[in-house]
Amino acid sequence: MSDTTTVAAALDLSVDTVLPDDGLRGTLIARVWRPEHRGPAVCVLRQDGVFDVTARYPTVADLLDLDSPAAAVREFKGELVAPLAELLNASAQAIRSPDRPSFLAPCDLQALKAAGVTFVASLLERVIEERAKGDPSQAPAIREEYRALVGGSLAKVKPGSAAAQLLQARLQAEGAWSQYLEVGIGRDAEIFTKSQPLSAVGLGAHVGVHPSSTWSNPEPEVVLAVSSKGRIVGATLGNDVNLRDFEGRSALLLGKSKDNNASCAIGPFLRLFDETFSLNDVRAAQIDLTVDGIDGFRLVGRSLMSMISRDPADLVAQAMGPYHQYPDGMFLFLGTMFAPVDDRDEPGRGFTHKVGDVVKIDSPQLGALINRVEHCDRAPPWIFGIRSFMRSLSGRGAIS
Repeated sequence: MSDTTTVAAALDLSVDTVLPDDGLRGTLIARVWRPEHRGPAVCVLRQDGVFDVTARYPTVADLLDLDSPAAAVREFKGELVAPLAELLNASAQAIRSPDRPSFLAPCDLQALKAAGVTFVASLLERVIEERAKGDPSQAPAIREEYRALVGGSLAKVKPGSAAAQLLQARLQAEGAWSQYLEVGIGRDAEIFTKSQPLSAVGLGAHVGVHPSSTWSNPEPEVVLAVSSKGRIVGATLGNDVNLRDFEGRSALLLGKSKDNNASCAIGPFLRLFDETFSLNDVRAAQIDLTVDGIDGFRLVGRSLMSMISRDPADLVAQAMGPYHQYPDGMFLFLGTMFAPVDDRDEPGRGFTHKVGDVVKIDSPQLGALINRVEHCDRAPPWIFGIRSFMRSLSGRGAIS
């Protein structure tokens, strides 16, 4: 079904649904569309509302480069935009009005990067996609073949270790080696560009899948906020929407399988590291997923950061450092252990998205990112780029 008029109901973006379990105890940063400025504002969530701090911190990139971003936003009151519930209500509408403030993705000028094949479960699914050449009906038999071949041994293998090299030699001898196994247990992590700065969609927005795909799925992930100096300063949630059939046909189609209009969702808010939240909390995070379709189908999944094969700090170091700099910082997706195999329609064909699916990704300390699926050519087009952003900031006197 592709008629968006049948799925136009507002999403459930209540305060209790969207906020972390400890409410506003942490330091939560948002970006909010402000009609009067024809552009976004850097905001902080407080008990008495959502406050615009753009006058002091023009971009999220500027804020994250400070020695202590959390302390900085506490020291500057800013301008009240609206109560939190009011902004959530505006963000929940199927058709957003540019004349009303609403939440955006909490990143701006940062590069949007992603680490792939960082969990054993998703590693095997990537191998299956490759072997199936994008045909989901081939997946069950290939899945059983590889499970029999490697069993649970992959979960105990440290990438790049001597044990990994021995396993590589055994799989090569069996004719079962794969480029995905190379990045899954080899020395070098897979780091790719998920999307472009300012292109990510936020809480309540449509999330896009390519209309030509017949095997697509959400990828619920933790996303790290990294300063231009390579320092990890906070985290949020992301949906690294993936077209399994495109990537399965050829790894050279990775860009097309990952980067489409509205295919990168980040939010609901960025939680900065402070006395309530740290990188160790990220390492222990639990990420839950639910997909509710208008056909009555429900998919439930979970990803545990404790099961990741590579430490988040190591992934950041592989993405950014002496060999590659990001002067405006980066947001880095950390990968997922979740790969849906539940049959939605025909037996043996697994799960694929349908227009109208409501995707909820939530974590106790990061809140809930909620979006509705639409074909990427029918989702609102990305028209607000860097030039528009600079004009907006200049117009309000935030930069000169």
